[in-house]
Amino acid sequence: MPLVEETSLLEDSSVTLPMVVIGNGPSGICLSYMLSGYRPYLSSEAIHPNTILHSKLEEARHLSIVDQDLEYLSEGLEGRSSNPVAVLFDTLLHPDADFGYDYPSVLHWKLEQHHYIPHLVLGKGPPGGAWHNMEGSMLTISFGNWMELPGLKFKDWISSKRRNLKGDRVMPEEIARYYKHYVKVMGLQKNFRENTYITSVSRLYRDHQDGDDGQDRNISTQHLQIEKSTFIKRNWEIRGYQRIADGSHVPFCLFAENVALATGTLDSPAHLDIEGEDFPFVFHSMPEFGAAISKGKLRGKVDPVLIVGSGLTAADAVLCAYNNNIPVIHVFRRRVTDPSLIFKQLPKKLYPEYHKVYHMMCTQSYSVDSNLLSDYTSFPEHHVLSFTSDMKCILQSLSGLKKIFKLSAAVVLIGSHPNLSFLKEQGCYLGHNSSQPITCKSNPVEIDAYTYECVKEANLFALGPLVGDNFVRFLKGGALGVTRCLATRQKKKHLFVERGGGDGIA
Repeated sequence: MPLVEETSLLEDSSVTLPMVVIGNGPSGICLSYMLSGYRPYLSSEAIHPNTILHSKLEEARHLSIVDQDLEYLSEGLEGRSSNPVAVLFDTLLHPDADFGYDYPSVLHWKLEQHHYIPHLVLGKGPPGGAWHNMEGSMLTISFGNWMELPGLKFKDWISSKRRNLKGDRVMPEEIARYYKHYVKVMGLQKNFRENTYITSVSRLYRDHQDGDDGQDRNISTQHLQIEKSTFIKRNWEIRGYQRIADGSHVPFCLFAENVALATGTLDSPAHLDIEGEDFPFVFHSMPEFGAAISKGKLRGKVDPVLIVGSGLTAADAVLCAYNNNIPVIHVFRRRVTDPSLIFKQLPKKLYPEYHKVYHMMCTQSYSVDSNLLSDYTSFPEHHVLSFTSDMKCILQSLSGLKKIFKLSAAVVLIGSHPNLSFLKEQGCYLGHNSSQPITCKSNPVEIDAYTYECVKEANLFALGPLVGDNFVRFLKGGALGVTRCLATRQKKKHLFVERGGGDGIA
């Protein structure tokens, strides 16, 4: 496709977009919300409980948070994310939440349409990302404001959908519906394209006037209010296909100045890579396990379910089995006193169910004298050696002692890897350790702490689990960092144009 003239129709996807977001889960949705011109300001009546932060906010009360110095505001704050902007935004939206308080947000939001930055958000399914893949799961999740996005309280939304709220638990499909509704009610639909699969994202080094074979379908950019400006640089080519109603795949090609990776990390569950792991009784995701329970496949089974892993997803599986009266063997490599266990980072008051699991991990461990307990038995500092075709597992302790148990099922929940196959080197070069795959915990994408731009690739951004923010409450900080970066660069461009710099060719 040739580079479009300024008079070209907006339907022509040879228009270069200022931003393309890959992934339409909570990270992508929140970024679209802020790129659409929604700006957070300090509420007139708000007083933040952190007096130092509040005095900083008062200094520039007339400015939106997007237009303030995020490094200055973040300084000295502590929280449960390693990304300072994530901690800042979380404490503005949920002040002192980690101390068990339910203070209201100190922010109010204004839609300032002149701040709109044209963008597209591409996702495989409807807005909400991986949450839609959990439908049918028996898993329930803590109620509260952790899952909500700016401007629409989750409690208000769900209370309008349910006649009576039973306790503080919600199903994953309810969260998925909330995200889908959020995109609609906030007027973001024009920015979203569903059923899109990315095959390559590559930096353009060739001449901007190079032609194309013209065989690709246009992903519509209509209604995106793209300025007729030649100051948008064509840095990236995004290729993929869109699955249409009849099931066929139609290829597309987009051009962008910036790309944001918001894919999450749930694409490829991690495997133990041991013998027998591909037997049908071995699951690698909560949706698979939940579906087996909901279909009654494990009902009345005497043999226990083996759950492998020491993270929150493994804890969810333990709770799911426990609540359905299915006995559990829980195997994990770490000792229960390991300070890096996720349970050590969660306030008991806010996450009582996870601390219930942790308490069982500590107090109901296996011993030769007691054998298996009736409901739950933990095996700290053990690993699985193999599975056998007659539904048995062989466990081994640190000392080398082996044990064999008959199972009704096994669930391996030891993390997952993102699918970044559309990037060169599978995206490995973006990580802190470029010789290893990108993972949320051990090798996240290396970013600038305040802009979320990849250290090793200009004009490429990453947010959410890809940069270590697995909780929805923290991934919103990525949207703030990226939006501030793009808004700042846009201002510089406009100043450059106003002063008569350049010849108008990007």
